[in-house]
Amino acid sequence: MFIVGYFLQALAGVGGIVLNIAMIVIIARAILSWVSPDPYNPIVRIINQLSEPILYPIRRRVPYFSGIDFSPIIALMVIYFLDIFLIQSLHRLGVSLV
Repeated sequence: MFIVGYFLQALAGVGGIVLNIAMIVIIARAILSWVSPDPYNPIVRIINQLSEPILYPIRRRVPYFSGIDFSPIIALMVIYFLDIFLIQSLHRLGVSLV
């Protein structure tokens, strides 16, 4: 059973890293929206391409309020919830199986 425990711990570790990267990309996208960056800059394009699959489904369901886009805030809350609930649960389950 210890192999399954180690697998769940590794899965939790990788999942935590992926969620942290997603959080950084969304924060970078929000900061870039405050300035007018060059849309042809490769870094700006990468940030937009990485964050759009996360933010687009939220934007379809949540309308703009007074010109403010709340989709990054909602996405960060969902990522934080997944980090606390899912990742820590997987980690604790893995530790209990070892």
